Amino acid sequence: MIQPCPCGAGLAYADCCGRWHAGPQHLRAPTAEALMRSRYSAYVLEDAEYLQQTWHTSTRSTTPAPFEPGLRWLGLEVRKHTQKQDADHATVEFVARSKSGGRAFRLHETSRFVRQGGRWYYLDGEIA
Repeated sequence: MIQPCPCGAGLAYADCCGRWHAGPQHLRAPTAEALMRSRYSAYVLEDAEYLQQTWHTSTRSTTPAPFEPGLRWLGLEVRKHTQKQDADHATVEFVARSKSGGRAFRLHETSRFVRQGGRWYYLDGEIA
């Protein structure tokens, strides 16, 4: 059975975010949107190592945040992907839905990304 990717792109996990999570070191998400989708999937799969590796060192926490027990991620909607000042800066606006303790939640964020050495990193986000 083919496992669908949690990011909702309509591809199998292995052909989508799975290749960035488990791929060789030279295999990197090619766009800020692809990185954002792979980070969402990493939250769904509770892959703290991938989240730390894709978070820029200038804004990364020294200790990863723990995953909330019982939290279920329900879906991702990418609203906008925009290149900023140059080809190495971008933003991605998204809404991620989740449920915990019988309550539904929406995270609406515009995340900032930077590319260094050919690799995209998450910088930070502004909650809407």
